Amino acid sequence: MNVTDKIVLVTGGANGIGRGLCERFAAEGAARVFVADIDYDTAETVANSINGKAYRLDVADEANCRTVVAEILGEAGRIDVVCSNAGIGGAEGSLEVLNEVWQKLYEINVLSHVYLARAVFPSMIARGAGAFSITASAAGLLTHPTVVPYAVSKHAAVALAESLAIEFAEKGIYVSCLCPQGVKTNLIATAEGEPENFLTAGAITVEECAEAVVRAFERESFLILPHPEVADYIVKKAANYERWLESLRNLRADVLRSKPNCG
Repeated sequence: MNVTDKIVLVTGGANGIGRGLCERFAAEGAARVFVADIDYDTAETVANSINGKAYRLDVADEANCRTVVAEILGEAGRIDVVCSNAGIGGAEGSLEVLNEVWQKLYEINVLSHVYLARAVFPSMIARGAGAFSITASAAGLLTHPTVVPYAVSKHAAVALAESLAIEFAEKGIYVSCLCPQGVKTNLIATAEGEPENFLTAGAITVEECAEAVVRAFERESFLILPHPEVADYIVKKAANYERWLESLRNLRADVLRSKPNCG
């Protein structure tokens, strides 16, 4: 699967990984790239730079997802590739995190993929072809030591991608799941004067992330790991869960000690 001559929709396409994907798909010769984001002005800037088209999209609104997909189908006649990429970070903590925060993360990081799949799969099934990629996170395979609601939502996103891959392969739909660690976006940015986030040392650029996606598409791989070491971490986690939990406890303690209000 490659994106040359394909009609592509990227959600969360205005910034970060989404922007990198839009620009790379255009460079790969996509017939059209549709850039969807709640930040419409920035999405339009990205779309104009790649001769694409922008849509204002709140991925937590199922009706909005259906409307955008319907309008693209009406204009382009088909959607070949969807990168369900929109997502948000979360507050630190677990039990003390407000219900509203948990709910928002669930709606944007999990349900948005359900809404988009519901909207676009019927047309892909009718054609017997299509690709649908969910942007999750290495936190969905391993976890995050402090940002618990985020990690939980990304675990759910991985599980959803697995389920879609199992159910819809026979319908001709290639499903993949993108699980990077640190990518140089606002999600891992630190404020001036703050210590570096523990993910920043090994962080890759959005261009490197997009490269991994394009290469994985060519192989039709389910799991896309821009950081290959994550595969080793998964094996170590499964081989000795107790040791893995202890290492995460130690990492959590290190992270908390590095915070200004903990010194």
